[in-house]
Formats: sequence, C-alpha cells, structure tokens
Amino acid sequence: MDPVTLEVMLGSLRAACDEMGAVLVRSAHSANIKERRDASTALFDADGQMVMQAEHIPVHLGAMPSAVAAVLDEEQRPGESWILNDPYRGGTHLPDITVITPLFHDGEPAGFAASRAHHADVGAGEPGSMPALSRTLADEGVVIPPTRLTDEVLHGLARRMRNPRQREADLRAQLAAGRAGGERMAALIERFGIHTVRAGMRETLDYAERRTRARIAELEDGVREAADVLEAADGDLQLRVRASVEGDAIQLDFSGSAAQHDGNLNCPLAVTLSACYFALRVLTDPDVPPCSGAYRPLTVVAPEGSLLNARPPAAVAAGNVETSSRVADLVLRAFGHALGQGTMNNLTLGNDRFTYYETLGGGQGACEDADGPSAVHVAMSNTLNTPIEALELEFPLRAVEYALRRGSGGAGRHRGGDGVIRELEALDEMRYSLITERRRHAPAGADGGEPGRPGRNLLNGDELPAKASGTLNPGDRLRIETPGGGGHGIG
Repeated sequence: MDPVTLEVMLGSLRAACDEMGAVLVRSAHSANIKERRDASTALFDADGQMVMQAEHIPVHLGAMPSAVAAVLDEEQRPGESWILNDPYRGGTHLPDITVITPLFHDGEPAGFAASRAHHADVGAGEPGSMPALSRTLADEGVVIPPTRLTDEVLHGLARRMRNPRQREADLRAQLAAGRAGGERMAALIERFGIHTVRAGMRETLDYAERRTRARIAELEDGVREAADVLEAADGDLQLRVRASVEGDAIQLDFSGSAAQHDGNLNCPLAVTLSACYFALRVLTDPDVPPCSGAYRPLTVVAPEGSLLNARPPAAVAAGNVETSSRVADLVLRAFGHALGQGTMNNLTLGNDRFTYYETLGGGQGACEDADGPSAVHVAMSNTLNTPIEALELEFPLRAVEYALRRGSGGAGRHRGGDGVIRELEALDEMRYSLITERRRHAPAGADGGEPGRPGRNLLNGDELPAKASGTLNPGDRLRIETPGGGGHGIG
C-alpha cells in the first residue's frame, strides 16, 4: 500500500476510536465514566486482531484482545452485540464490563468495535464492588460470561446491581460507542473499498511490528532481572522478572513469582499481558500505532497457577489495578528506570443510595534528563480526577483538602514527582474500601537516585493498612497521601 493512503487510513482508524470514546463519555451517567473517563475503545479486524485503539486506559486496552477472542468463534449477527466481564474469559476484574459489536459489509464480517468501562457497581456485597479483602470471584459481584446483549439481558443484569438505572444508562452508552465505530468503519469502506481497508489493516499491523522490532534491536542483547513485592494484607508477595533481549525480540519470564493466593491481588493472564504491552511501548516507541502488531516481538512466560496467571475462582479485584502496576514497574526496573508511585490508590465509597469510585494520581519517576511529573496517573491508569465541584454536587462528601504532597518525590540529580493529598469528609453513613500499594515499600529510584516517599491512608488521623474497609459515620475524615516517584542520579 502506498504510504499516503496508509497514513490517511491510520488517521481515520485513530479518529474513529477517539470518536467512540467521546460518544461513550458524553452518553454515560456515572461520574466514573463521564468525569474520570475510566473507559476505553478499540477497533479490531475480522480475525480479532486489534488494529487501533484510543489512548485511554492501558490496563483496559492491552487486555481487550482477549475479550474479542472469547467471542470470535461464536456466530456473529448484524445488530447483536456481546457483553462480558469474566476475568477468566477475556475480562480483567468484574467492574470492567466489555461490550463488543460485530461489524459487517454486504453481509460479510468486517471487524469488531469494542469498549470497556469501569462501572460504579456490579453487585458485590461491598458497595462499589471493589472489596479490599475479597477471597473469591463470587465476593466481587456479578460474573458475566460472553453473552449476547439483548434488552432482556441488559435489564436483568442491571437489576442485579446497585443504581440499576445508572448501570443501564452506562451500558447503553457503550452500545452507542459501538454503533459510532461501525458508522466510521462503514464510511472508511465506502471511501476506499473493503479490499483496500482490509489490506490497510494488515499493513498497519505489519508496520507497527517493524517499528517495534527496530527499536528493540537498538537495545543491548542480554538478560536483565528485577524483583519487587506486593503488599498483601497477610504479608508481602514476591514478584520476579527475567527480561531477555535477543536481536529484535524480547522475552519476559515471571517464573519464580508468588503462587496465586487467597486474597485479590491475583491477575488473569490477560492483565499480565496488558502490563507487559504497556512496558514494551514505554521502552521502545510510544508513537508506534497502538495495535496488536506492536506486540508480536514480545513473548511472556507466566506459569499457570501463579499470581500472574491465576486460575478461577481466585479473586482479582486488586490484580487488575495494583498487580498490573507492579508488573509494569518490574519490567521498567529491569531496564534501569526510576519507578513512579506504582499504585492507583483505589478508593470506593457507597451505601444503598450511591456508589463512588476513584483512583488518585501521584508522583512519576524521574528520568536521566528530567524531573518526574507530579500528581499524575501513572503506568496502567490514565484516568482524570473527579473534580471537587462534581464530587460535592453528586455525593454526600465534602473535600477538606486536595493538594500536592510536597517533598514526597525522591531526591537525585533529577527529582521524582510529588504525590497528592486527598482528604474527604463523609456527610452520611457509608462504607469505604481502600486498595492501595507502596505503603510499606517505597518506589525505587535509579542510578543512585533516592526512592520516593511511601503513601499513607488515615481515618480521623489514625493510620490504616494498604488494604482496608469499614464504615464512615457523618463527620469522619478519610485522608489519602499518595506516593512520590523515585529520583534519578546522584544529586
């Protein structure tokens, strides 16, 4: 394909994914999607290969090919979409619900449009469906296997969750995003023809592979190793990686990492792959078209039954948000990078009348030529914050303090970024759930740089552990101080 046509097609596919995301965000009702934009969109070819994604949530996007693969062999019908959230059949954790819409041209399959959104509740015993201390998948909410999304199914699922009208509205927003993707794909086919579009998709995948392999080839061959821990409620869990670079390919071997455990830090394989894809993108060329072709040079080894390739019915609520962050950290640490906060600082609040979920930014690690940015969502998270005005308007909460946590970044020739302080006062009785990391172990610096400061969770001034849940009474104040990033170089 001539380069100009390919570039036009690349731009069209990217714009289609961006438009899908805009439709989803503007149509959604929950603050989690419309304010924080905790949602992602992508387009796939008829073989289930991801040909383009919007620059949304890394942990969603790298795992979405597994969701499309879960329905690929089913009979596809025009006008019928699929829904799923089962972590062991293409999902990540239960609040992340995926809607997949098959696309057709003249009655023949032309591809798939997919969206994944974090719903504010999926029916767990703990409001918000992010329990800090869950032990099995059944503790975390409604499990949805790959299912045709009819109106009857949609109503039935929403009734099993809190705020069913809001759940239904958010699911319909995902259906609207799929329709938008179908319309844009149809316009592309009308402009270029189905054969040219299919050829363009193949060339997009091959082009991304060539560029990624070229950057890997610039890395020095050899083996690099790193180790780190996760802060489980009953002690630390060891993670290890052995990164091997040979020519234009990379293997990441996580053998020697902890076995799956009876908490919720377990990862389905799709989440581990997603974190590895993110790290590969950071290490090679972030401007490569974000598609499955860019991941062809990567091989991931994660033994079945380990923390990074768990078997059902292991709980996974924290695996998707926290363990994925640690996997990305591990790979970047093996290649000599200072680490960012390494946690999403998950906070869930709710009762029978409302549910609220947010992740909090923190410090990013410094690099060899610049300080790390402060108060940003790091690694596998790419959401916005919830504006205080929206928070106080919709929920029985008052923001007491929202500020930079000055001095929390690690010292060095270049400093790590600072974390944030977020303190909320409850105005009604509600449950809280905290799933956080880097409270006992600080984010490491690099090349002699100092680590960032660990985070802290406090309730009315008393320190809470990294994983905690309980009840807030009116007037109680929950304070989260997020970690700073590691410094780089000796100052």
